[in-house]
Amino acid sequence: MDFVIITGLSGAGKTSALHAMEDVGYYCVDNIPPLLLDTFYELCDNSTDKRMKKVAVVVDMRSGNMFNELADIIAKSKLSGKRFKMLFLDTKEDTLLIRYKETRRMHPLASEFAGGSTEKAVELEVEFMKPVKVISDYVIDTSYMTPKQLKERVSTMFLEGADHGMLITCMSFGFKYGIPLEADLIFDVRCLPNPFYIKELKHKTGLDEDVRKYILDFEVTGQFIEKLIDYLDFAVPLYKEEGKSELVIGIGCTGGKHRSVTLARLLNSHFIENNQKSAIHHRDIWKA
Repeated sequence: MDFVIITGLSGAGKTSALHAMEDVGYYCVDNIPPLLLDTFYELCDNSTDKRMKKVAVVVDMRSGNMFNELADIIAKSKLSGKRFKMLFLDTKEDTLLIRYKETRRMHPLASEFAGGSTEKAVELEVEFMKPVKVISDYVIDTSYMTPKQLKERVSTMFLEGADHGMLITCMSFGFKYGIPLEADLIFDVRCLPNPFYIKELKHKTGLDEDVRKYILDFEVTGQFIEKLIDYLDFAVPLYKEEGKSELVIGIGCTGGKHRSVTLARLLNSHFIENNQKSAIHHRDIWKA
């Protein structure tokens, strides 16, 4: 049985993630109290209904004080032999404040614990969530993601189910927009020749063949790629042996459009050709 617990910060995109899970065939339940997790898991596990063999549930701060018990409940459940994965959605605090201001919604902790202050509520929730984030199998930083990008990322992660080996995610990004918080490894490719300064290539991306060819035709690029792949072919199996569910490899250039996209695509193809479960995510490719 595939059983996925979705949690994370309020306003980080749990609803969008749950919709994505439903789209790839999971039976989804929103806002289940932590104390009911074990009971619901057993009901699904004992059910003869095939629909109940791929399940995703959202557990978050809407449960109030009960949520404080989630980390202990998770630990006890794993000790008892229950198999499940946890997806944690994270977001920068300033981004959350902007989202709440735009939607004019009340943070679930604001009235009872923060005296009506959204800023204080966000700070409290970040602290409350730290023990849960640490034990999560997957962490996605949605600070720079659109709802569509988040749905695509989640769909890719769970399309084949949660128990089909470690997923390698090759993520291109632009340093000017910030480092992806969920990345396990980050490689800076700003040292490679930049198509941005070529008039015919400036407004294209690493998805275009002429941009790709320009970057890869330089001898230094070939040397860089050779050494990078050599390191990753050594390191990736070690992460897999450690039991990681997802390895996020961040490839960054200045704007996240040319060099990072080209190398992320190349790495993704390399892993797939070597029969590894790999996906690609271009975080900043369409930003101005």
